[in-house]
Amino acid sequence: MKHKLTFGRDIQALLRKLILRREEYFSNDKLNTEGRKIFEETARMLIHEHPYFKPIVKRARRTGSLKDVLRIAELVLGRREVKKLILSIQLTPYRETIDYEIENKLGNFS
Repeated sequence: MKHKLTFGRDIQALLRKLILRREEYFSNDKLNTEGRKIFEETARMLIHEHPYFKPIVKRARRTGSLKDVLRIAELVLGRREVKKLILSIQLTPYRETIDYEIENKLGNFS
């Protein structure tokens, strides 16, 4: 029987904040100074709760890329919620752009 991982509410809230306020915390799809502060707090708590996530967190720390942060968010929040968060901040009327961005940023992490 598979056990579902649980994550602290603070970790989830900080990841949602990074995604929903992406324009504020990322520059050219890389964490900026303020975004890095939030991500570091998230990473610290995540590694404390689930030490086996250290390799993926280490990679995200090193690259600071939106793609790596979204990969962690997908593990914590689930793919469906990450997609909903991305869709909720889209202001463009062009659906293809949204679909492309979701698939391009999230990729296939199966």
